[in-house]
Amino acid sequence: MAADDQSEKPGGEGVRVLEQQHKGSVTEGELETVLGYKTEMARNRSLWTLLFQSLAIAAIPYGMGSPLISAIYGGGQLSIFLGWIIILVLDESIALSLGELASRYPTSGGPSYWSFQVAPKYKVALAYITGWVWLIGNWTITLSVNFGFASLLSATISMYHPDFLMSDWQLLLVFYALCLFTFVICTFFNKYLPMVDTICAGFTALSIVIILIALSVSAASGRHSAAYTLGHYDTSFAGYGSFTFFIGLLPSAYTFSAIGMISAMAEECADPAVKVPWALSLCVPIGGFAGFFFIIPICATLPPLADVILAPVGQALPYIFHTVMGSPGGGLGLIFLVLVITLFCSISITVAASRCTWAFARDDAIPGAKIWAKVDERLGVPVNSLALVTVVQMLLGLINLGSSSAFTAFVSVGVQALALAYGIPIAISLFCGRKEVNKARWNLGQTLGTIVNVLALVWIAFELVLFSMPTALPVTSNYASVVLIGFGAIAALWYAVYSRTSYKGPPASEGL
Repeated sequence: MAADDQSEKPGGEGVRVLEQQHKGSVTEGELETVLGYKTEMARNRSLWTLLFQSLAIAAIPYGMGSPLISAIYGGGQLSIFLGWIIILVLDESIALSLGELASRYPTSGGPSYWSFQVAPKYKVALAYITGWVWLIGNWTITLSVNFGFASLLSATISMYHPDFLMSDWQLLLVFYALCLFTFVICTFFNKYLPMVDTICAGFTALSIVIILIALSVSAASGRHSAAYTLGHYDTSFAGYGSFTFFIGLLPSAYTFSAIGMISAMAEECADPAVKVPWALSLCVPIGGFAGFFFIIPICATLPPLADVILAPVGQALPYIFHTVMGSPGGGLGLIFLVLVITLFCSISITVAASRCTWAFARDDAIPGAKIWAKVDERLGVPVNSLALVTVVQMLLGLINLGSSSAFTAFVSVGVQALALAYGIPIAISLFCGRKEVNKARWNLGQTLGTIVNVLALVWIAFELVLFSMPTALPVTSNYASVVLIGFGAIAALWYAVYSRTSYKGPPASEGL
């Protein structure tokens, strides 16, 4: 896009939005010509529904609540409250960095496509590696949501039946049921999903208000002082000493770990070069603001940490709700809201994961690519990719039969893989002087953009280390490395057998 065809308009502090004169937004035909892919999806999503989908994927009460036990091990209130603030700043740097790339190259291929386009050399290899890491992250983070639902449900049942604990196979069956339910919804009700995301946003906001009021009014286990609520810190549980605080960052980091998945929806909205980056950049501040109204009442009424550590199935939230409300019924009412939000999250994140799978398959990068790259003309969705996402989750769920720490492993692999996939194109772009993203219609400018990119990369590097560490010492079992190595082996084998000669990377593009 030539410079004389553009005019600069303010898009918020530090953000520049370049609009085409006379034409307004880039047309569908221009996208198809410039980016190299034919249009196969209906562009039925707006900026608001993209934002609502990204918030549904973050699912604040679930995202923070399901792995909350890590924050308890991480010291309690200080790690929850201060950790939330720190993560908002760090994850916003990632969101802004991804927003520039998504504006320059708004396709469902996301990081794989971006790495190919911004790399000066080794384009094909970098696209292949990034694409597989991105794919693994999408699959496993989606799995963590569905498995987290099963774990929450098991812990909720324990409110009424303290002696009951779901066996591994019962937990697996609940997980399978949710996977199949989500598959049906995403396959046959695609045209209604933007409305579902909108409903989810409203329901989540209402649920947070209800939880805030209920916990604050009831406070059956007592109310803490302001200093205790925001600053209590106990390092005696995790076994990490002064490093304990960072273990407490895990729930907050998990909440916004999948923010970049919304980029896979770029081919389902008009003018994605502007709308996708705005959705990316707004999710963290809006979700973060709402999150304060969720975490502060929990911090203010939190039962003794030593008791929370013993919560059934390692799920702290149902135990906290039960104890603070003073009755199983009160706890059930609140956890029901979180379970519904998790269902919404499962639908939204499965849609994004299926689009990622479909986009990588159309580049002929995975086994059976032609099958997974097919879009059902009648339903308007990549049904085969949805099926693949579902089957992969169900197979990986079998790990739970051999490990009680399966959920932690799924969370760790998902966050690590997504973070690495974000980091590769950001790093390439930065090391190449940001010459491509500076041409994007939505960009931060050279100086601010460089600062934001560096912060994002530093956080990603630390995040990779953080999520490879067990929540507490000594270590019992951790299957995160097994899953990563297994997928890495599949990718390497497929490259040696097929992709080494056939995979050419995404179509070359000059970007928007």
